[in-house]
Amino acid sequence: MSTSEYIIDVSEATFQKDVIERSKQVPVMVDFWAAWCGPCRMLSPILERVTNESDGALILAKVDVDQNQRLAQQYDVSGIPAVKIFRGGRVVEQFVGAQPESEVRRIIKTFAPSDVDRRLMEAQSLVYGQRWEEAEKAYRDILEAKPDYAPAAIELGRLFLKLGRGADAQSTFEQISSDAVEYNIAEILLPLASLMSVSPNGTQRDVDALYYAAAQAAREQRVPDALDALLDVLRKDRNYRDGAAKQAILALLEYAEDPALSNTYRRKLANVLF
Repeated sequence: MSTSEYIIDVSEATFQKDVIERSKQVPVMVDFWAAWCGPCRMLSPILERVTNESDGALILAKVDVDQNQRLAQQYDVSGIPAVKIFRGGRVVEQFVGAQPESEVRRIIKTFAPSDVDRRLMEAQSLVYGQRWEEAEKAYRDILEAKPDYAPAAIELGRLFLKLGRGADAQSTFEQISSDAVEYNIAEILLPLASLMSVSPNGTQRDVDALYYAAAQAAREQRVPDALDALLDVLRKDRNYRDGAAKQAILALLEYAEDPALSNTYRRKLANVLF
């Protein structure tokens, strides 16, 4: 049973009108499912949530294969859940089986970006052009209109990290709901935001000086220097600040998105710890 104006139940009698013809105006995602199918019950809430969040950029058409066997045969549905995206009257993408929400969103964004997705891509283009202030405003405008839109929060947090604004990044990441797909990324990057936020105090040990040096290097985007300083911290105190140095290293590697750098420093980290 449909749960919104963007989610409809489709039968053999209505498929031509509701899917084929409608897909010539807006992409239609067809979910071939059955009441007895466990993976269908896992995938269905994800499809419905993503569809409702698209604000009309996508229609979800649900087809019960038990009641519409000829449709299932016509579209070669041999396993369920089977999802097929129609655009212009034909199938342009498909997948079978329950998929993680991140993968569903990736597929759908390619064929049916919502208005907020388009605004996010425009903000990202500003980042690529190093137009920092405009990018920050664009991300903030998105979040003002849609406070729970975690992809924009993640990107805004990443922008703050790029600008060395650790406290702002930390505050942004901490506002991401634990239910969001992006929550795990925020959790990984938080130690880097925390590192960038520290500053020297009046009294410090040698290990503290190394940690502050790592913080300064991170703020200045000198990632290898920050990593080397953090490794030196661990050589002096493996449990420094309850593991903050180790978590900062892992966060830096995630942030840098450099496979070669990651491989090199993960080996160095293992040598120090083990």
